[in-house]
Amino acid sequence: MFEIITVCTGNICRSPLAEQLLRQRLADLPGIVSSAGTYGLDAVAMPPEGQKLAIQYGVSPEMAAAHRARPLTATVLGSPDLILAMARDHRRSIVEIAPARLRSAFTLREFARLAADASDADIIAAAGAHADPSARLRAGVAAVAARRGMTAPPASPDDDDIVDPYRRSWATYERAGEQLVPAIDQVVRVVRLSVSAA
Repeated sequence: MFEIITVCTGNICRSPLAEQLLRQRLADLPGIVSSAGTYGLDAVAMPPEGQKLAIQYGVSPEMAAAHRARPLTATVLGSPDLILAMARDHRRSIVEIAPARLRSAFTLREFARLAADASDADIIAAAGAHADPSARLRAGVAAVAARRGMTAPPASPDDDDIVDPYRRSWATYERAGEQLVPAIDQVVRVVRLSVSAA
């Protein structure tokens, strides 16, 4: 089975939304999607606004209500094939906790930007040489990572981050969703191409 983890600060707004969308959209594939937070909250639910946003994007109310935050640890980072941070400071924390995971850690929007520049054929060719879903996804992710330094950088470094909506206006929650959801589309594309590669 392949494994993906999404990471934000408290693991109550951005990373659970990303986790839940990926879990729903990849449910037919042999994988595990989880999330964690760099701040160390434990067993805290998504705030009502976070749940409302998730439901607005098609997450079931039951899934949104069931989420409980967990802290990010080196153990948690040991096995995922793809690590998706919601902002650059989270990616920095990931690499500080688990330096060996540098090549498989991206901000979500960075990954989407690089993936958009990687062809289906390149991803399939990289992943198709492997037998199991985990190895296939790692190879597909490596094909995306190979675009680092070749793909044009964002207009502003902030464009690789998803705004933190916690304790902010509903408009900020909506903006976070507008930044996050299109990036999820590219993750789903890469996972499906990699895992299904013949």
